[in-house]
Amino acid sequence: MIEPTVLIVEDDLELRSVLIRGLADEGFAPVGVGTGHELIERVAAGAPDLLIVDVGLPDADGRDVCQALRADGVQTPVLFLTARGALTDRVTGFHAGGDDYMTKPFAFAELVVRLRALLRRSPEQTVEMAGFRLDPMTHAATAGATKVALTPTEFRLLARLGANSGEAVRRRDLIRTAWPHGARVRDNTLDAYVARLRRKLAMLPDAPAIRTVHGVGYTLE
Repeated sequence: MIEPTVLIVEDDLELRSVLIRGLADEGFAPVGVGTGHELIERVAAGAPDLLIVDVGLPDADGRDVCQALRADGVQTPVLFLTARGALTDRVTGFHAGGDDYMTKPFAFAELVVRLRALLRRSPEQTVEMAGFRLDPMTHAATAGATKVALTPTEFRLLARLGANSGEAVRRRDLIRTAWPHGARVRDNTLDAYVARLRRKLAMLPDAPAIRTVHGVGYTLE
C-alpha cells in the first residue's frame, strides 16, 4: 500500500514534529516545512497528496499561499490549522480554496479522520493555467522577467479568477473571496478593482485578460 504524502506547513517546530511523528504512525508519509516560501518550492518540485497549512505563517498568510497554489492549477486538498476560530476566519479560509479547517488546539484523532476524508474526495486531475505566477509572500504577479505589485484585495481577486481560469466567476463569489465576511461592497467597488487588475495584467507579457461576462461576473482567459 502506497503511503499518502502530506506536506505540513507549520512554523511551530514542536507542533510540526508531533504531527510528523503521529501521521507517520498512522500510515502517512509526512514532510514538514516552516514557511510559505518553502511550501511553494516543495509543491513546485512535486505536489503531495495532502497539505496541512497553518494560517499564521511567518512570511505570509496561509490563505494567500493557498490561493496562489489554486491559481497555478494545484488542486491538492488543503486543511487549514489556526488558532483563530471565529466564523469570519473559517469563511475566508474556505473562500481562499481550503477544503477543511481545524482550530488549535485540536484532537489528533479527528485530524487523521479529516485527512482520510479529504483523500477520498481528492480530484484525479488538475487544471493548468499559464500566463503568470502569483507570489503570496510579496503579493506580486510575475510573467517572465516582469513583475507587478498587487494589493491584498487585488491578489485575492486575481487568485480566484486564476483558479477558475476560462470559467465565469459570479460577482458575489469574487466579493466573498476578496473582502472580509460581512463587508458591504458596492458593485462599482468590484468593477474599480477589476479595472485596476486589467491595467496591471496588461503590463505582463502574454498574460491572460479579464473579460466581462454580462449579467454574471468575470472570467480570466
